[in-house]
Amino acid sequence: MSTETGTGQAVSATETMTIREAIREALREELARDEDAFLMGEDIGTFGGVLSVTGDLVDDFGEERVRDTPISEAGFMGAAVGAAATGTRPIVEIMFSDFLGVCAEQILNQMAKNRYMFGGKAEMPVTVRTTEGGGMGAASQHSGTIHTWFAHLPGVMAVTPGSARAAKGLLKSAIRSDDPVFFFENKDIYEQEGEVPTDEDYTIPLGQASVEREGDDVTVVATQRCVGESLDLAEELAGETSVEVIDLQSLYPMDTETLLESVEKTGRLIVADESPLSYGTHAEVVARVQERGFFSLDAPIQRVGVPDTHIPFSPALEREVMPDADGIQAAIDRVV
Repeated sequence: MSTETGTGQAVSATETMTIREAIREALREELARDEDAFLMGEDIGTFGGVLSVTGDLVDDFGEERVRDTPISEAGFMGAAVGAAATGTRPIVEIMFSDFLGVCAEQILNQMAKNRYMFGGKAEMPVTVRTTEGGGMGAASQHSGTIHTWFAHLPGVMAVTPGSARAAKGLLKSAIRSDDPVFFFENKDIYEQEGEVPTDEDYTIPLGQASVEREGDDVTVVATQRCVGESLDLAEELAGETSVEVIDLQSLYPMDTETLLESVEKTGRLIVADESPLSYGTHAEVVARVQERGFFSLDAPIQRVGVPDTHIPFSPALEREVMPDADGIQAAIDRVV
């Protein structure tokens, strides 16, 4: 039986998967589809990944295409740039997004700029997968949410799936892209389940948001873990407040039109993202809606995120700074 996803794309069959399983399925399908694609990263082979995402892929594709690397992010990120420039399609795993700073030179001055500096003649088909976010008591150096850095960087794209369906569809599009894509996985929702299309041709275009739940009173634009928090809250408020929930999915390119259409209907906007509030994803969404949809707004836009601090090791303090349904509820109460 044919169904329709939140992207409006018709699919023939779905299967219940966790986000972890959906990512692994996308990797498996793309490795089978394109012999130039390969994986590289720390402990992704026999060990199956630090958070068990790559799993048994090494058994199916061998050590040449699922390559364990030394603990040298700068080294293997540079190798990925060179591999992409010479005709292959590397998929790099950086264990925690906090470690992306170690390989900043290879990203900022090589990966992001090569196509531009060669007049568009050099393709750079690199996908960088990395985990981010708190909730695991992993302390500051393993819990940051830094996707805004890369959405801000010309020459690369940044995506932040909030569902299993989005994880599979966006990752397949990222791998097929001829430009660098950073794929940010919130590690606290790997076990979150959802219906995922099993069609190997299923993708979600980069730069497309998804209306996960329709509503009339207030729009919540969310990313990653905050999507599920928003959907659960919307269900609780049903009959009292009608909440429209949008999974932003791509930070850059951003689907501004979907946001504007929603705000034109509801007149109110909440932006929920697990990153620091200042100079970030929230601010970009706010700016785009203010610039083009100001006269649709009936109340000030509200932001829900992490205070301008690092994620604490203490579980109690970690819970205090993490955005959640209570914070989203408080923001809705301020405007509805």
